[in-house]
Amino acid sequence: MAEIAAFARPEALLPVETHYCPGCSHGVIHRLIAELLDEFQLARKTVGIAPVGCAVLAYDYFATDFQEAAHGRAPAVATGIKRARPDLFVLAYQGDGDLASIGAAEILHCANRGEKICVVFVNNATYGMTGGQMAPTSLPDQETATSPGGRDAQQTGYPIRVAELLTSLRTPAFIARGAVHAPRYAIQAKALLRQAFRCQVEARCFSLVELLAICPTNWGLPPDEAGRWLERQMLPYYPLGVFKTPEGPDRAPLPLAVPAGTGREGAR
Repeated sequence: MAEIAAFARPEALLPVETHYCPGCSHGVIHRLIAELLDEFQLARKTVGIAPVGCAVLAYDYFATDFQEAAHGRAPAVATGIKRARPDLFVLAYQGDGDLASIGAAEILHCANRGEKICVVFVNNATYGMTGGQMAPTSLPDQETATSPGGRDAQQTGYPIRVAELLTSLRTPAFIARGAVHAPRYAIQAKALLRQAFRCQVEARCFSLVELLAICPTNWGLPPDEAGRWLERQMLPYYPLGVFKTPEGPDRAPLPLAVPAGTGREGAR
């Protein structure tokens, strides 16, 4: 009897080393996406949109077609591709600096138009590629390269909750938030991504899954401590769950019990 691999590489994920830092969550998210591309048999009809940020080289890692977008413009590029070729599966992959800062208007109007694409939004509360500067998602009091004394919300505003913001739009959509810093969370994140993929496969609505991720390098923490920091600090501010379905607001939280915390403890 032939030996069966219990944990084989997904066919949609190329057998190459990535450029990501040790402990970075992008590799986990790439695998989840590739597994679902295989599950839905979408690889040959998928066009991914790579962002400007840590995942700028995502096109080197997937066995699918990819298009590079200008900073923050992935939803606009995805819109053009999907409208020109509605038969394709279009996946925009963006980080928090790309989507929630320079690309804030793009994602807002894309969701409001109800473009039938899928957006994977990676939130690690920092500008990862350029040195760990404060991002739109950095927590109050979080120390970063540009807020060494901690983020002052009175001066810079509060972190933007993208999932909640898009949920407020009237246009039907699937909006959810998961996390990938530990296996049990990654399993739940994959279930959310599966629902988002299905929404596009069935031509139902715009979908976005926000995924909380760790950035050990720019947080100044070992990967295991970074995971614990995310649980203590990010989960209370960014609750996990399904916020909106095509039928309307859902707000059904995932069954996770997390302790409260403040942004100052841990990172950097």
